This record gives sequence, C-alpha cells and structure tokens, in this order.
Amino acid sequence: MSPHSLAPAPAPGDRLPGTLYATDAIPLHLRRTYWREALSRTFAELDITVPDDRCAGTLRTSRLGHVRVATVDSGPLRVRRTPAPTAPASDEHLVVKLLVRGTASVEQDGRAAELRPGDIVICDMARPLRADFATPFQTKSLVFPRRLPDLGEAGLRRLTARPVHPGTPLGTLLLPLLTTLVDTAETYPRALGDAQARHVLDLLGVLAADRLGQEPSGTPDAARVLLPRIRIFIDDQLADPDLAPDVIARAHHISVRYLHRLFQAEDVTVSRWIQRRRLQRCRRELARREAAGHTIAAVAHRWGFTSAAHFSRVFRAAYGMSPAEWRDAAAHTPRTAPGALPQAPTPPYRHILPPPGPRPVLTGETDRTAA
Repeated sequence: MSPHSLAPAPAPGDRLPGTLYATDAIPLHLRRTYWREALSRTFAELDITVPDDRCAGTLRTSRLGHVRVATVDSGPLRVRRTPAPTAPASDEHLVVKLLVRGTASVEQDGRAAELRPGDIVICDMARPLRADFATPFQTKSLVFPRRLPDLGEAGLRRLTARPVHPGTPLGTLLLPLLTTLVDTAETYPRALGDAQARHVLDLLGVLAADRLGQEPSGTPDAARVLLPRIRIFIDDQLADPDLAPDVIARAHHISVRYLHRLFQAEDVTVSRWIQRRRLQRCRRELARREAAGHTIAAVAHRWGFTSAAHFSRVFRAAYGMSPAEWRDAAAHTPRTAPGALPQAPTPPYRHILPPPGPRPVLTGETDRTAA
C-alpha cells in the first residue's frame, strides 16, 4: 500500500463517488509519471510516451457494479501494453472504448484499426496492445473483467481491433448507450448501477455473436440477452404500421424463424406481442385528460393501428369494454397528483492530487509502474 493516503475509500451509502485525475495541478516534471499511473490504475499497467511539455489530461472514473466507466481527455500520446507471456489472470480486463474526439490507431492480435469519432473498439488488456493518439482526443470507456462475457480465448481474439462504426445497426445501438452510461454512471443508486452493468454485459454478448458471425443459440441465456433488446426496439417502433417480424429480425441480425422461437418460449407470438404493446399505449393515452381532444381513431393511428374498427374490436377483446367506454370511465376516476421527486444531487468527485515527495504515487495502491 502507498504510505500516502490521498483520498479515503467511499463510505457506504446510496451512491459511489467518482474519481478525478487531472494534470493541471501537477508540477511539470512529474506530469508524465502521474498521468501514466492514472491511466494504469484505471485500465491496466501501461507504458505511455508523451513529451513532458505536452502532457496534459483529465480522467474521470465511476463504477456500475463490476463495470468501471471512464472518460479521458488528453493531449497526444502513445500507449503500449506488454503483459507477461503467461495465461491471462482472472482479474485482467476488457475495454470497450468509444472515440469521441480526435483520431487514433489501435493494433492487437494482428489487426490494425484506424478510428474516427463515433467508432467503438474492444481491447483486451491481457495481451499486447498498441494505441496511438496523434492529436488531442476524448474517449469514453467501459472496463470490466474479461471473464464475464464468457466468450473463450478464441472468441476474444476475434473481437479485438475490429471497430464498430456509428452508421451500422450495432453502432446505432451502442453509441448512445455507452455515452449515456459513462456520463451518468455516478448518479445511479448502487442497486440500479448493478442492474445497468448486467444489461451492458448482456449487450456485449449480442455484440460478440454479431462480430463473430454467429446466430445466438436457442438457450435460455441467449433469450435473456436478446429479448430485452428486441422488446425495447418494438416499443420504439410501435407507431410504424409496417412493424413486422421480418423488420425486427433484420434489425437484430437474426432469422425470422429464430425470432419466432424466442417469443414461443414466452408463450406469445411476435405479432401478438406487438398488438399487446400497442393496446397498452392506446389505453394509457385514452385515460389521459390531456388527450381528451384527440379522437379515438387518431389515438389508434398514432400507435400503429391502420383501422379504427379493427382497433375497437381488439381493444374490447382485451379489456372487456370499448375504447369510448374506457375513456369515459377514466374521465370519472378521481385524479391523484403525483408527489414531486427531488432531483438527485451530482455526487462529488474525489480529486486525486500528488503527495509530497519525489513521485506522484496514487491513492491506495502500490506503485506498479516503473519511472
């Protein structure tokens, strides 16, 4: 342990504080060592090359369960990772990295990737890695134990240094998710943070299956990964009258037959699920006093029904009354004003400053990086 305790461990509570490393308060001749150790503590032990007079950056980290999130703003630098040639340790990490600003090149497992803003790449910190950032840059990353996706060594080697581009279906899904998780992680209560971390790992399993050119197997684990994602997609597309199984399957890179098999395990057809969700949205909107001026046909059309008569039939079959009867009953139900929810405060960052002495050793860890 370092003899200098620069910041205490977070006390038990509803939220975990973030951690901030910044070079601007570091003496110029110590900045490179400080910045190397800050990056090494967050990702893995790293060698970096950067001129002392150009070494500048900030690093913010927080946790979501087993997942660490990190935002790096830095000047140009070169990163090298050369772990010992042994079997990977159980605590080695994978990094899912989004390049927000600048350009970068990443080399691993015999592949080289040129990254532009919006590109996402996976790096395995258990194996040799090279990354060059020729210009000032910003990245947002998820860091998690490499054992959690359970992909095997061969699977991991096929995922690294293969960028996911922002215009692709996977990029469209992952880019906003990764950005939101990194930017808001420190505001989540711990229980919600753990749940969000599990969802992230599930989505990474889907990403792995897609990148490896595999259709997920028909196992309960595969259904657990895919069904939440598919249901979210359906909810987002309910207003589209052309939403159908072939559209859903194509968007998720699976066959229509496999899509039907997933929903068969839930004892409902895909089309029935879509109809059920549309009815629920219509029922909710018809009960809102703010929507009293909207016709029933307009509400039905808004949520993807093309025929008002068909909508009325399926609504009555589902709820035992017509849409008009439901609206009238809801209008005569006493309204209870919801209580105001307080805005969650932004938790403080623990700002890591250098201790007195010749070297800026970081809090709570042995100095692992050679000067």
